[in-house]
Amino acid sequence: MSLSHFFQVSKKAFGFVSRRGSQPNFTLPEELCIRQFSLAEIKAATANFDEGLILGISNFGSVYKGVIDNGTFAVAIRRMKFSLSAFRTEVVFLSQLNHLNVESLIGFCNEKGETILVYEYLSNESLFDCLHGNGISCNPIPWEKRLKICIGAARGLHYLHTGAKYIVLHRNVTSNTILLDHELVPKLSGFFLSRLGPHSMSKASIKKESLDVGATFGYLDLENLSGKNDVYAFGVVLLEVICGKISLPACANWCIENGTFYHNIDPYLKGRIAPECFNNYVEIAMSCVSYSAEERPSMGEVEATLQDALELQKKADSEMKSIIPHSGVMYEDELFCAP
Repeated sequence: MSLSHFFQVSKKAFGFVSRRGSQPNFTLPEELCIRQFSLAEIKAATANFDEGLILGISNFGSVYKGVIDNGTFAVAIRRMKFSLSAFRTEVVFLSQLNHLNVESLIGFCNEKGETILVYEYLSNESLFDCLHGNGISCNPIPWEKRLKICIGAARGLHYLHTGAKYIVLHRNVTSNTILLDHELVPKLSGFFLSRLGPHSMSKASIKKESLDVGATFGYLDLENLSGKNDVYAFGVVLLEVICGKISLPACANWCIENGTFYHNIDPYLKGRIAPECFNNYVEIAMSCVSYSAEERPSMGEVEATLQDALELQKKADSEMKSIIPHSGVMYEDELFCAP
């Protein structure tokens, strides 16, 4: 069965039916508890799409902060533009996914030419915003918290690849599509380009020509658009998290070979990362962005390695505090220099 046919079959299985020349007709199973909003409700929630409530604008439309249920519940409302297929994909996937580290879709509106999605509101916006000082809080994220964010995002991707009803290829993993709630718990979002994969991840490949123009190319392995592309993209995110900027894998590899990678990390993190943790983290990040897709780890392996790195950090911090009580833990830069 071809992937496109598999996707069409799965949409019917998920209860989505589209008839040519008519508005999409959603007949989702009742147990999904997905809510269909009227356009009047959406306008009331956003003060008639008040521009002052816009949280962000992307290729897929504007996102507004809104309130529903008589102002008791904050939500994020995306007013879609141009792409009915993206609207379909988001509803089909998110209505079937249920995981702590995947954004929750509350409902949708499909009325009078408007296609609108309603999500849970996540107050800290995206990982990109927090890393680059664009978010509500511009304070640098501590290293241990960054590790926990990466672990949560890896856990969400592992769920998509192995734990959902069908294999889901995200195909749009970036620091912008990893959203953060009030406690900095990460939530995967941006499923507009996602596809269902076959039963085995080893066969989950998609031809180049099927790539959507909305993809973020800096995070893509253009030679191998497969399930392992999610792993590659996540490796780019890992490099961004430790460097504080988008770091191309080729540049990171050159720095590692020349013993200068540590000197190119986020200045805020220097002296704050235990050497053992640093080595584990960089090794798994570079494995994710391996040129050969076959050499990349599974997301389960990535999650486990990051968890090990976190435990190494905690252990080192505890040992340092026992030696120098009541002081901040700092590590000598010389420990990271190449031999």
